[in-house]
Amino acid sequence: MEELLKFETISQYNAFNNHETLHPLVTVIDFSKAAPRRLRRTWFGFYMVLLKDVKCGDLRYGKNTYDYQEGTLVFISPGQILEVEPSDELYQPKGYGVIFHADLIHGTALGKHIEDYTFFSYRSSEALHVSERERQLVLDCFSKIQYELEHAVDKHSKNLIASNIELLLNYCVRFYDRQFIIRENVNKGILERFEALLKEFFVSDKPQTIGLPSVAYCASELNLSANYFGDLIKKETGRSAHEYIQAKLIDVAKERIYDVNKSVSEIAYGLGFKYPQHFSRVFKQYVGISPQEYRNTMN
Repeated sequence: MEELLKFETISQYNAFNNHETLHPLVTVIDFSKAAPRRLRRTWFGFYMVLLKDVKCGDLRYGKNTYDYQEGTLVFISPGQILEVEPSDELYQPKGYGVIFHADLIHGTALGKHIEDYTFFSYRSSEALHVSERERQLVLDCFSKIQYELEHAVDKHSKNLIASNIELLLNYCVRFYDRQFIIRENVNKGILERFEALLKEFFVSDKPQTIGLPSVAYCASELNLSANYFGDLIKKETGRSAHEYIQAKLIDVAKERIYDVNKSVSEIAYGLGFKYPQHFSRVFKQYVGISPQEYRNTMN
């Protein structure tokens, strides 16, 4: 396997892209100024928001390729590896990016809730496609950050830069909400597949071999990242993916409790619980009474 290209600092990445370092923890890059390069597997030690203007290579995570068309936003978090299809051809990167180190936002409002921006761990196939008007808003945010980088450093600099990055990310949240809405038919298809997945799960031997179905398991089976899957289910149903799974679990449990030939413990194990006591607690939490009490109400 080809050697991994690693960027741990902003200055390293700036130098790679023929860009001046104005601040050690944040930069705004115009990739058209970078020298032509060959695609390589790359590790990043910082956050990246990339606005790709033209097709410039099939970058991917796992089996999924980025749709690198005009107006595509890609989000990368520290520690991620960007995979590429091997190629000896040189290409000229184009587009823009805001790149910032986690150290920049320590002690800021953004630093306290950066994990809320779940799209930093979406899969490549879940990239954000923006309209021309949205693209201009993104570029305007980039411009404001660049202005602060060119301004003499003072006591306001850190918070203003962090605030403008936060503004950019909040716009991206809005754009993703829009993308969820316009892809409603696709999302409903995913919801139907999710429902079918849970139905098949509980009639198979998977509860005994896997245990309780997790959000991560369901997302993987549907070829989605856990965060994108969770956000999609929340927007489509008003419930978290975990709550949706638990509700399905309770529905199946209620049906099985009608079978008086099976003990509550047998039902618990059949659903994937390791301990019947855990099953009883979850059931009572959702139904209000224990499984045995629920069974008694049938008499």
